[in-house]
Amino acid sequence: MTRITTTINANAVTLGIESFGDDDAPLVLLVGGTTMLSWPDALCERLAAGGRRVVRYDLRDSGQSTTADPEAPAYTLRDLAADAAALADALGGGPAHLAGIGVGGMVAQVAVLDHPGAFSALTLAGTRAVAPGPPDDDLPDHDEATMSRLFSHPMPDWSDREAVADFAAAGAEILGNDPDAARAVAARVWDRTPGTAPAVQMANQLGMVFSRLDCAPRWRERLPEIKLPALVVHGRRDRFFPVGNAEAIAREIPGARLLVLEEAATTIPEAAAGEVAEAMLALGHDRHQ
Repeated sequence: MTRITTTINANAVTLGIESFGDDDAPLVLLVGGTTMLSWPDALCERLAAGGRRVVRYDLRDSGQSTTADPEAPAYTLRDLAADAAALADALGGGPAHLAGIGVGGMVAQVAVLDHPGAFSALTLAGTRAVAPGPPDDDLPDHDEATMSRLFSHPMPDWSDREAVADFAAAGAEILGNDPDAARAVAARVWDRTPGTAPAVQMANQLGMVFSRLDCAPRWRERLPEIKLPALVVHGRRDRFFPVGNAEAIAREIPGARLLVLEEAATTIPEAAAGEVAEAMLALGHDRHQ
């Protein structure tokens, strides 16, 4: 299958993208969480085989996208949402099926609310409807025991590729993800990160930049405004954003379908790629055409 990696200018920034499938097919735009490699290769390939043009991209300050200072971002969540709309427009072909995973799911929620004309469908994976900081009282927070284990694990030397890969594998085991898969992805992320500056490498691996973003105003109360076909995907074993967060999103977006992956935690396992792709393809393309 043809895969093309390049950069594209949108909303006055450069965004790293990778495309799968036929350029003339309906577009599925995958928001990185924070790098594009948050989306498994197998899922991208399944979507492309289903007759879609799949483009996954890096958020700002990650991968091949514009990197300034991940420790002090000069942009907001709404700017990242505007990036998604501008990228969909730059890629052409009409409204896109937008999908976001993790923090990318927060970007995607705001994007379809602020730029509804740019998108034809919405998929949200492993995310929640509030950020950053503590969730609302009715939403489950991170599992405390898991977070204690995660944060007691010493940080690696971010300039050491193998140390970073080992760190990712250990974190995956704590979170309930596949350590071998996490190790492989972390090494690929490290290879794609420009330079070995520790702050930049850490931002790429952990998405720490997101905790420093201005995410105001709140958007959860606006979820009922979303009129697009929507799919909410979540791992039953997710201890970072427990599944109650997904259940709330699915309740609050009219007509949304909830797909719970019984054997998954915070990532989409390769074994679930077919099931997730099938559910995404079932949302249809552009209902306006």
